[in-house]
Amino acid sequence: MTDRKVLTLKYRPQTFDELLVQEHVKRTLKKAIEHNRFANAYLFAGPRGVGKTTTARILSKCLDCLNTDKPTVTPCNKCSACVEISQSRSMDVLEIDGASNRGIDQVRELRENIKYAPSSLRYKVYIIDEVHMLTEPAFNALLKTLEEPPPHAKFIFATTSANKVLPTIISRCQRFDFRKATPDEIVGRLRWLAKQESIAVSDEALLAIGRRADGSIRDGESILEQLATYRPEQIELPDVEELLGLVPGEVFFSYVDLLLQGDTAGLLRFVNNIFEKGHDLFEFYTGLVEHFRNILLIQAGGPAENLGLLPAEITRLEEQAKQFSRAGLIKALEILLRAEEQAKYTRMPRVVLEYLALELTTLVCPEPQTAPGPAPADPPPVRPTTRSKQPSLDSVWQELRLKTSARKPVLTKSLDLAHPESYEKDTVTVSLTREHQPVLEKLKAEQNLLEELLSEVTGRPTTIQLHLSRKAAGKDPQAERITGILGEVEEER
Repeated sequence: MTDRKVLTLKYRPQTFDELLVQEHVKRTLKKAIEHNRFANAYLFAGPRGVGKTTTARILSKCLDCLNTDKPTVTPCNKCSACVEISQSRSMDVLEIDGASNRGIDQVRELRENIKYAPSSLRYKVYIIDEVHMLTEPAFNALLKTLEEPPPHAKFIFATTSANKVLPTIISRCQRFDFRKATPDEIVGRLRWLAKQESIAVSDEALLAIGRRADGSIRDGESILEQLATYRPEQIELPDVEELLGLVPGEVFFSYVDLLLQGDTAGLLRFVNNIFEKGHDLFEFYTGLVEHFRNILLIQAGGPAENLGLLPAEITRLEEQAKQFSRAGLIKALEILLRAEEQAKYTRMPRVVLEYLALELTTLVCPEPQTAPGPAPADPPPVRPTTRSKQPSLDSVWQELRLKTSARKPVLTKSLDLAHPESYEKDTVTVSLTREHQPVLEKLKAEQNLLEELLSEVTGRPTTIQLHLSRKAAGKDPQAERITGILGEVEEER
């Protein structure tokens, strides 16, 4: 019985002509081979799954193919050298995992072995993957060898974090930076693979995979194979969303529509639906940031074809982009990126989402100011200055709780024990029962922060007045919990 190969191995490029996306890399390497201008060491830098190790193997076959009497840009892929290199079992082309062999002892062993000539090939090639994982002593031990290697030895380093490689190492290498594939390039590759393997898949599903792969062709191929197993009869967009836990794109369009309508109540119901449907909170944040980024790019006249979207989706983004100012979009992205960071650590994700919705609504649809009427023929009588309608005490208090939860969650527990009494003359008066005097002291210690947040809620300077209630507490149902709550507050502080 023949073992079935996974797609990423079965269709792995074997020559420079088959290598995808990295045109600048293969063009330069082919020229170097044609003119016999080889470096002692190469550094292949770039994100995962873009062809660094594949290129290292192709270059090794170009150097050592036995079908020609000198290096060639078109290895035969049939001789023993090409076959063994492709299968990672050549005695003269050694693939080393930098993460597992990162110490100075392993590098010293390499330096000893490099002295010996290759057993059967022209060159002994050392491919070190994730080279940035080597320790600093190990890097230093390599320096002399890289400067003056034996004529039969070549080094090819691959890394996803070139900034972690010592500058002294980089200076001794020819560096090639591999770029991410665009969603369209990934979709083109996946469409070809689907045809080769008779996989039935819709264009919408391919686009979703292309975006999810985030520039990695290998990741896209792996996702396609997983989906072909999951839904062999026909892969559709809902299958991709279900298997990968993606939030459907329509969710983000609906969210932005509600923002533009200023529908606060609708947004709060929307947040509730996000949790009821079990969407991953961080996936939602990531998708929302990406959606606003797409709106900004389209508004700025960026290349929409590189977004990996359907024409209908681009049309809807253009419609939404017309309703935002440039400054508003930039501010919205700033708010979203800050909220995304908070979402990683919050224990109250629903509150953070609700606060985010209110903050974005205030940004997109600020409270209208009273517009002046036409000037009368005669001087108008003196009358009090017109002001915006003052929000209710209840709405101010609830928004204060939301903002406090986002800024300093532990303080919300103290607010929950307080009773808002009035909101008059830009002052919110709050009382606590005598059993809660320790809580009163804690709130007074945070009075500056509370007044800052209150001013954000009301849109003008607002103070908070805190005092103990003169009424007897009676059998307050919360009084029995006060000791435990205060303990939690102290612990979190």
